Amino acid sequence: MKNKHTFDVIIPARFGSSRLPGKPLADIAGKSMVQHVFERACESDAERVIVATDDMRVAEAVRGFGGEVCMTSADHASGTDRLQEVAVNLGLADDRILVNVQGDEPLIPAQVINQVAANLAENTRAGVATLCEPILTVEDFRNPNIVKVVAAQSGLARYFSRAPIPWPRDAFAVHANELPQGLEPRRHIGIYAYRVALLQSFVTWPVAPLEQFEALEQLRFLYHDENIHVAVASAEVPGGVDTEQDLQRMRELLG
Repeated sequence: MKNKHTFDVIIPARFGSSRLPGKPLADIAGKSMVQHVFERACESDAERVIVATDDMRVAEAVRGFGGEVCMTSADHASGTDRLQEVAVNLGLADDRILVNVQGDEPLIPAQVINQVAANLAENTRAGVATLCEPILTVEDFRNPNIVKVVAAQSGLARYFSRAPIPWPRDAFAVHANELPQGLEPRRHIGIYAYRVALLQSFVTWPVAPLEQFEALEQLRFLYHDENIHVAVASAEVPGGVDTEQDLQRMRELLG
């Protein structure tokens, strides 16, 4: 009998990033960024690791290092839409678990890939699983580029926001420049596990108002009453590569 935690990893890799065009093929210590991400994913327990791209240059690079590629449309609004197309193209079963590993995280630890897949497998009330980590500074708490998540005791997410949540009203009235003890805000880490059936539903739903205003696609699931399980990552997840400065930092780390 198959282990109930069997899963596949899909790595969406768009060539046309607005902030860093050609990002998946950026050289880091003699390998393309997408190869670093692929190798981290292969260290996980995934049965298959597939790069989903809309660009032949990325596809050729992935095939060049022996990776599996699935060509997808250039018209997808999000990585979630791209994953659904992969599931259709590969004829994956509705109960199959897919882990979406961002194509710009060359240092993603394999253990957090395993963690998010296992969390979804073990939490049947949830259609999606994701991870978070503690926010330690007021600057990060107030930074709209750092997405915050609030969860219930059950581990199910209640809301994701770019706003500082939960807001410590009384404590900030006294000291607005330090996080009060016990607040424990959490930063959302953008790794997701899904069941294929939910991806099929997701692409039929219009963009939700919450999602549009916050610019956070995971809010579409909450808007449609789908549970998202969230847990603290079991290993530190270093930041991904969004800017030229990030790329230089990664080259120093991996060089």
